[in-house]
Amino acid sequence: MKKLMIAAVSSGSGKTTITLGLMKLLQNRGYRVQPYKVGPDYVDTEYHTRITGNPSRNLDMFLVQDNARMKTLFEKEAGNADICVIEGVMGLFDGLGVDKDFCSSAGIAKQLDCSVLLVVNGQSASTSVAAVVKGFVDFDPKLNICGVIINKVASDTHYQLIKKAVELYTDVPVFGYLKREKGVELPSRQLGLVPDREINDVTEKIQQVAESLEATFELDQLLERLPNEKIRYTPPYYPQFPKIKVAYALDEAFHFYYQDNLDLLRTHGVELLTFSPMKDDHLPEADLYYFGGGYPEEFALELSTNQSMRSNIKKKHEQSAFILAECGGLMYLGTAFNKDEKNYPMVGIFEGVSQMTSGLQKFGYCYGDLNQETLLGEKGTTVVGHEFHHSIFQSNEPTVLEMRKERDGEVVKRWTGGYQKKNTFGSYLHLHFYQSEDFLQNLLEKVRNSR
Repeated sequence: MKKLMIAAVSSGSGKTTITLGLMKLLQNRGYRVQPYKVGPDYVDTEYHTRITGNPSRNLDMFLVQDNARMKTLFEKEAGNADICVIEGVMGLFDGLGVDKDFCSSAGIAKQLDCSVLLVVNGQSASTSVAAVVKGFVDFDPKLNICGVIINKVASDTHYQLIKKAVELYTDVPVFGYLKREKGVELPSRQLGLVPDREINDVTEKIQQVAESLEATFELDQLLERLPNEKIRYTPPYYPQFPKIKVAYALDEAFHFYYQDNLDLLRTHGVELLTFSPMKDDHLPEADLYYFGGGYPEEFALELSTNQSMRSNIKKKHEQSAFILAECGGLMYLGTAFNKDEKNYPMVGIFEGVSQMTSGLQKFGYCYGDLNQETLLGEKGTTVVGHEFHHSIFQSNEPTVLEMRKERDGEVVKRWTGGYQKKNTFGSYLHLHFYQSEDFLQNLLEKVRNSR
């Protein structure tokens, strides 16, 4: 097994496009590719999964703060692959605060002893690219930047000029480039790329990138520089919860789930079911209902029109069913959704109206201290997660989470959030079930003990 991280100088360098193109190129050549994404991103992982046919995994130092546990999450799939391709996040050294190794692509690469292919934007530049590469190499000599790929190149002549400069002033080889091409850009919206399921020709676009790279990128030379490694993964023991059924919302409006969360449920012996709040008229019979994030604002009319499903969810709540809702799930379980100055009725478990805003309301990692017992744990329990949303939930419901954001050891922001009614919990907080050894186990025990 070989492993490679694709990182960039900064966001907007074309890292995702090149990552997807290289994944497709590797697959076209017969390699079994296991994809990963640094950070809490949901959308990029869906693209990875579509292209490789293997569920992409998130590697995140904040959401999973135990290094051994995070390494285990990498290894449990890596042994089945010919090559593991990890897409970085933001710029190579960008993380939480000024620590270049904490929650950054560089930190993950060093923890996994992974070589890095650096994506550099070559638009309107030549020799200056060499200065950029040299700066990144010298900034952390312990990091193995094994090569460079130049994006947004005007012509082969332009590329040769950049390549000559980089290899003259540094010891880092340049393996190829991607030209500026119209028609291959992936569309974006407020939370990043538009989900792949909403783009009809996404596979064709990425195949086009792969074909371009086939002609302009020295893949074989790169692969020769990557060492082979054997993975010996021993699965840990997990307490079993047979006969427990967990149903999670899955459709165009709700599809932000960590693959490791779903897999951990299965590992605990739980049966997983799916349902569509947009298309189904009622919930399946289950012991726990899970509403993840997504883009409910894009499908407000469809969700509101499905009155049968909304009524059924409300009835399940009143019968004390266990319901966990994150971000878009919280918005859906509120009274209404305000979009374009029109109110769309929603489930109504929590009295509150979701309102879209022009800018980000919350962004980044955060801690939540429980001020009462909830589905997430006992009073005083601290959970970790992240918030990323362009909406506010206007409500007078009492909150159950004392939220804080820390940077470089200092609290930089405090707020409250999260709601608990009967056995229903909803908040903007996205959660990773591997954040502690017993987080999910405690939740499943609550469910089992209530039966």
